[in-house]
Amino acid sequence: MTALDPYADKDVHWLLRAQAEKRPDAIFLAWEPFDAAPREWSYGAFYAEVRAVAAGLRDKGLNKGDVLLLHANNGPEFLFTWYACALLGIVVVTTNPRAAVGEMAYFITHCRARAAIVESGYLGLIAETGARLDWIAAIPDAAGTVLPEGILPFSAITGDGAALKTEPLDPMTPVSVQYTSGTTSRPKGVVWTHANVLWGGHIGAAHNQIGPDDCALVFTPLCHTNAMSWGHFCVAWSGGKMVLQPRFSASRFWPVALKHGCTWGNVIPFAIQALVTQDVPPEHRFRHWVAGAANLGGLDARFNLSIVGAWGMTETVTHGTWGPPHLPAPLHSMGMPAPEYELKIVGENGEPVAKGETGLLKIRGKRGRALFLEYLDNPEATAASFDAEGWFDTGDRVYQVADGHLRFADRAKDMLKVGAENVAASEIESVIAGVPGVGEAAIVGRPHPMLDEVPVAFIRAAAPSDALAAAIIEACRQNLSDFKVPVDVIFMDEFPRAELNKVAKKELREIAKARA
Repeated sequence: MTALDPYADKDVHWLLRAQAEKRPDAIFLAWEPFDAAPREWSYGAFYAEVRAVAAGLRDKGLNKGDVLLLHANNGPEFLFTWYACALLGIVVVTTNPRAAVGEMAYFITHCRARAAIVESGYLGLIAETGARLDWIAAIPDAAGTVLPEGILPFSAITGDGAALKTEPLDPMTPVSVQYTSGTTSRPKGVVWTHANVLWGGHIGAAHNQIGPDDCALVFTPLCHTNAMSWGHFCVAWSGGKMVLQPRFSASRFWPVALKHGCTWGNVIPFAIQALVTQDVPPEHRFRHWVAGAANLGGLDARFNLSIVGAWGMTETVTHGTWGPPHLPAPLHSMGMPAPEYELKIVGENGEPVAKGETGLLKIRGKRGRALFLEYLDNPEATAASFDAEGWFDTGDRVYQVADGHLRFADRAKDMLKVGAENVAASEIESVIAGVPGVGEAAIVGRPHPMLDEVPVAFIRAAAPSDALAAAIIEACRQNLSDFKVPVDVIFMDEFPRAELNKVAKKELREIAKARA
């Protein structure tokens, strides 16, 4: 017997239309740019903008199943485009604005994008990829970039939204793709469905205990899960308000939060470290911030709010672990297992470990709803990520402490955490391996006071030189996002080795740390 599905006969359009009909005059989006006047859209006005863009996309020849690339920083046009694609069943691929030419060429080719909407300042980057697209539309930027011949202004992607006809979509229909770093040399495209989006909003709103009177402050990139699901989908589901900033600004954080009466938000470690040096306005209305860990040595009292520990991945859509904002948490807790998922911690033999012992975190939930649907055009990677019983391998090692809370230990996979970005060492190593003169490359993370860690390259070469080091850095700059570029190149005659002749990266990390 098939269980009833809470999202049966529902899609993203259903949610947006329902909120626009129920709360047409309530503010949904407040845009707080750094270089222009702020703007606001009610649920009704936002829905009208989305329908107009959707009509424009259809006029330009895009329909259900087509793929649109969206390459832009935070802004209202990002959200108009994302929802417009959802209304039509177009799959929107959101890529990191910090991506380099080589990465963008791969993304466009791999996802088979037919068209692109790009922030004006990145048009040159897209041109360098040599990508063949049916058309490109440009979102205006603050610099007033003059559009090259053949590039459409974003304003041209509009049509008669009132006359737009759409069909309901199956909730398992793909809605978006985000590329995420993995342990392979190329990022994997994580496919979300309409049900994933509804799940993210539904569960995130419940975890955050928010409703239509709440206001979120969002400054992390909308191309990432943190902003789009952990922040935005919760607002759309709850009927509340979201204040969107282009990026984090320590000087603007409190004035904007006070202006709008923000009650909650996701705050990354970099932002917390910057804000801890400032005076905290006693009149702020924040109840809690969501971070990677709770109970951070008195910071709750410092900011007069609760810092909630949570964990998740692009593949989990929302929080896989969560600490209730109104309850205490052990030191550095990443939350308790979220009741909407199944979690377990296993050892090398696959058997559960005892409380207090470190093991690999696995998570289980319905694919296409609680977990992502698949890796785009990569059935091998999808299959390898799940075991026969449906448990997804997170690649994170954790241990359980008092009251059932979890703490992060390390990464089982060879990953770095640079600021809020996950970086696969193998992706950087693959680029460096193509530089003439490089014999072997190994990437490790070096501790950094603001970014958690930064990449350092260890190189074996027949003829080490400053010129080779410069060539390595330049190759990374051409092919990788800026946060993946090594901050140091260290030549070695031989690498320390572990079992099976593997590079002993633990020893390399100590060397890198000593060189800081």
